[in-house]
Amino acid sequence: MADATTRLDRELVRRGLARSREQAGSLIAQGRVFAGGKLAKKPACAVSEGTEVRVESDPAEPDWASRAGGKIAGALEQLGVAVAGRRCLDAGAAHGGFTDVLLRLGASSVAAVDVGHGQLLARLREDPRVAVFDGVNVRHMTEETIGGQVDLAVADLSFISLRLVLPALASCVRPFGELVVMVKPQFEVAKHEIGRGGVVRDARARTAAVLAVADAAAAVGLTVLGTAVSPVAGRNGNLEAFLWLRKSPGDHDSAPLIRAGLADWDSDA
Repeated sequence: MADATTRLDRELVRRGLARSREQAGSLIAQGRVFAGGKLAKKPACAVSEGTEVRVESDPAEPDWASRAGGKIAGALEQLGVAVAGRRCLDAGAAHGGFTDVLLRLGASSVAAVDVGHGQLLARLREDPRVAVFDGVNVRHMTEETIGGQVDLAVADLSFISLRLVLPALASCVRPFGELVVMVKPQFEVAKHEIGRGGVVRDARARTAAVLAVADAAAAVGLTVLGTAVSPVAGRNGNLEAFLWLRKSPGDHDSAPLIRAGLADWDSDA
């Protein structure tokens, strides 16, 4: 009896060669997937468990644990944030894109926190430098939750305003420690400012969202050190930005610094 067959994109996910069918389709479209020794051209191509399937690496694109890795890697480089030797917190770790980058940049340890369960990639979950805290609502997190304060916190959170979680994040960072948080305007602006497809297209609204988060940060003793536009847009096309913060009070007006960092935001997403 012939081996049962399945779609190539499904098989790529099953074998762990792609994180999702969407990514599998993208890899196939890029000409990086070979099945049975031949270049695969369609996601629906039929393969069996016995079919040799391989994905060629792209040397220009680091194989981060998730798409989010490209976001934080670019922001940390642009802002000049030091990671090596620091104890870190990844709030909203999910598959571990941010955690992966922190480890590769030399973090001594990472507390990976997420409200979900079992999402972190196995290679990260099994890394002795990673402490996994599943089922934790970041809004209610304390330093006791993660075993003490950290030197650097990063955050990639969805469906909640950063303004609501900054108090908890700040409490988990030691004095003069730093935070690099991703501001997603679609979760910060008023409903009427969100356009078709859930995209915030008005640059003024996006900038106002970042300024509002900065104000909330100042209210809990955080100072803005810099800001950078994410080098990778959100999946639906939303432009996102990072705020680099330090846990120390400041009395300067951060608005000019923020506006300068967001100068490249176009009027349309």
